Amino acid sequence: MPLYEYRCEQCAKQFEVTQSVHARVEDTECPFCHARQATRLLSSFASKIVGDHKPGFAELKAGAMHNERMERFAKLPPLNLKRNVPPPNTSSDSNPAGQFESGSGSS
Repeated sequence: MPLYEYRCEQCAKQFEVTQSVHARVEDTECPFCHARQATRLLSSFASKIVGDHKPGFAELKAGAMHNERMERFAKLPPLNLKRNVPPPNTSSDSNPAGQFESGSGSS
């Protein structure tokens, strides 16, 4: 059950109460003057995270994955800056693709 902080409107003292989440503020009784005029206060809290979900874990994991990928890429051969393209065919005795010979017909 959560711990709530209250301030009594009648005696102006602050107190803490362990209550159910469903408890109404109007039903909270001041332990000093026993009045039911309490106001719930906003308070800070502390938490402890145990396990793999620590703050910054996702960033550390992403950094490790990045380093692993960079190690793999370092093993690859370097990329050439120029593309190896064969020279164009400039011989006059061959026909370019898509053209047919005219004059030689077959019956």
